[in-house]
Amino acid sequence: MRVVRHGKGKEKDDDKDESSEYMSELRQSFLECIRILGNNSGCHQMPERSFFYKGKQFPVCARCTGVFLGHMTAILLFLCGKRFSFRKCFALMAVMGLDWGVQEVGIAESTNIRRLFTGFCGGLGLFSLYGRIIVLALLFCSQLRGKEKVKL
Repeated sequence: MRVVRHGKGKEKDDDKDESSEYMSELRQSFLECIRILGNNSGCHQMPERSFFYKGKQFPVCARCTGVFLGHMTAILLFLCGKRFSFRKCFALMAVMGLDWGVQEVGIAESTNIRRLFTGFCGGLGLFSLYGRIIVLALLFCSQLRGKEKVKL
C-alpha cells in the first residue's frame, strides 16, 4: 500500500516502515536482554572497559563480550562433535584468570582487545568443560543401564 505523506510530497511504503520499526524494536529488546543478563551475571559494564559501536556502548564489557562469544563457540563445537580435554578446558580458563589477576594485583592494566581475547578463552574453556561433564554423565548413566558406551 502506497501512502503520500502530507507536507513532504514523497511516497513511502508503509509495510517497509513497519518492518524497519519492528526490527529496530527487536534489536533493542535483544540488546536490553544482553545488558540485563550481563548485569545479573556480574558484569560491571564500565564504559572504559567496553566496546562502542556507532557511539553506543556494548551491553556488556569487553571481557564478558569475549565470554559470551566463547560460550557460543563452545556450544557449536560441542554440537559438531569437537571435544576438548579437561586439561585444555582448564588451560583456557586459566588464560582469563591470569589476565584478570595481573590486572587486579596492579602488575599491568589489561586492554579491551586482551580482555576480549582472554574472555573468549575463558568462555570457551568453561562451556567446553560443561560439555565434557555432560558427556561423562551420559556415559555414567548408560553404563548403569548396561547400554552402549557414549563416545568421548
